[in-house]
Amino acid sequence: MLNVKNLTFSYDKTPVLKNISFKAKPSENIAIIGESGSGKSTLLKILYGEYDLIEGHVFWKDEEILGPKYNLVVGHDFMKYVAQEFDLMPFITVEENIGKFLSNFYPEEKQRRTAELLEVVELTKFAKIKVKTLSGGQKQRVALARALAKQPEIILLDEPFSHIDNFKKQSLRRSVFKYLKDNNITCIVATHDKDDVLGFADRMIVLNQKQIAINNLPETLYKNPTTPLIASFFGEFNIINNEIVYANQLKIVERSKLEAVVKHSYFKGPYYLVEAVLDGNVLFFENQFKLEKNAIVYIDIFK
Repeated sequence: MLNVKNLTFSYDKTPVLKNISFKAKPSENIAIIGESGSGKSTLLKILYGEYDLIEGHVFWKDEEILGPKYNLVVGHDFMKYVAQEFDLMPFITVEENIGKFLSNFYPEEKQRRTAELLEVVELTKFAKIKVKTLSGGQKQRVALARALAKQPEIILLDEPFSHIDNFKKQSLRRSVFKYLKDNNITCIVATHDKDDVLGFADRMIVLNQKQIAINNLPETLYKNPTTPLIASFFGEFNIINNEIVYANQLKIVERSKLEAVVKHSYFKGPYYLVEAVLDGNVLFFENQFKLEKNAIVYIDIFK
């Protein structure tokens, strides 16, 4: 179990994180979200032991994670960290990068593990390709596979799919997060992308003002967003009569008290995102068809 107790950290004299406490059980997937600069990446680096704490403690089971004052070499065998900088070996192949730290005393096991992880990150056909020729998204997938190679007990992922194009993202998420669950690996993932969370994370921690603003189930936070910060993570939203309402919860009706004037319709594939003005304020709602500019529509809330 990961146990973070009253963690406080500053860069020089600039506070970054304050009184951070949470736990993560084996195989649990916890998503860390927050605005840019909220401390998501810093928190992962602290959990990995890259920085010394001002206050607090971090434990994995009974072992305390300490910073560079106490360890000449950062890192632990039971924990892997995949940063936004991939730190790969460019002049060897994909499969050699993945198998680099696996024992050569067991060549068949090394080959099996490498092949398994190539399949997890969907790079089997690139096994013999040198890393220097890969795209940024492909390198990110190699970094993921290499981190998993030695079967860590816990993995820290910093924006793990940020460089990967939309053609691969969805299937890769399913593959990677399924692998982590099947192998009982705890995962802490820092992300700005709701699709990294919905369907995969067991809990969601929201960082705001250097502290944990909320720690709850993603489904609970989606259905009952308590602040605009949380609602904005999940998509377009509005505040109507002091209530947070998602764009997909608004529908056109024959008559209501909410009379809006259409300003623009944005094509989104299965629907149009309509920008309108309601009582002088901008309003967004989803509609099946494109609406004409300056058309008057009546809106109601459906939750």
